[in-house]
Amino acid sequence: MQATARTSLDAAQPAAPPQRRRASVPRLRPSPGSFGEILGDNPRPLAGRLRAVRRLASVLLWTLLCIPVQTLLLALPGEGKRRFARLYHAVLCRLIGLRVQVVGQRSTARPVMYLANHSSWLDVLVLGGTLDAVFVAKAEVGTWPLVRTVARLGRTVFVSRSRGRTGSEADAMRERLRAGDSMILFPEGTSNDGTRVLPFRSSFLAVADAAAEVQPVSVVYDRLGGLPACRRDRPLFAWYGDMDIGSHFWRLARRPGGRVTVLLHEPVDPRDFANRKTLTAAVERTVAEGAAELRQNRIALPRRALAVQN
Repeated sequence: MQATARTSLDAAQPAAPPQRRRASVPRLRPSPGSFGEILGDNPRPLAGRLRAVRRLASVLLWTLLCIPVQTLLLALPGEGKRRFARLYHAVLCRLIGLRVQVVGQRSTARPVMYLANHSSWLDVLVLGGTLDAVFVAKAEVGTWPLVRTVARLGRTVFVSRSRGRTGSEADAMRERLRAGDSMILFPEGTSNDGTRVLPFRSSFLAVADAAAEVQPVSVVYDRLGGLPACRRDRPLFAWYGDMDIGSHFWRLARRPGGRVTVLLHEPVDPRDFANRKTLTAAVERTVAEGAAELRQNRIALPRRALAVQN
């Protein structure tokens, strides 16, 4: 009787749900050179490390070989120091796997003030290998190991941007322009994430009247591993915030080769503008519009900086 009652009670209780087995889905690994590898799912991390080591060694060796050559050229008259500095930067771009595409023509005037957007330390290599000009850099760059040596050999003009020294530094820049040296400036005053162009500071154009022409330049890193670079790829090229240059170089050097497009807009005479603020606004709009087209992978053509109508 008890057995019968127990059986009836067990039958009344609902049966326990069957245990579900998690489906085993094989993880697909992207093939070499595929989109997944480019975005960070690298199936061959060893290959990436070897690539980075090779590129780092090549950069250091090339730099150490060039330092004594440029030191000698600086002591000699002529254009050798300018041409060799350009060769140095151009070869560096190749060594790190960065292909430079130039759209437009460099100004034939001298001296020229080139005004470009700024998203990375790579901009120095790219523009240094494209334009025959010296850079204007913040004073702290002159304190970085090895970088300061290369910058000084490249005849970089250092500015502190402190109000007490603004006048003397402007005079030094003006003298370099009068001596025939073209200059490359980043009027944003800092680098950014590469997704936009920050407002240009008119104070950077205080000596523009000493230049024969001003040429706006848009710089965008638009290819990675042969594919169009998207928004999530920007940090691989952009160097901003508290990023350190060592780890940034390593992350980039592990990746397949990239491409940067340098869009040289039409040069303008700075004396055709009412004042430096008007010139700054016109150049900023030209650079920003060109960079926006390049980021969208559109065919971008050189523009002419026109005064902004209020």
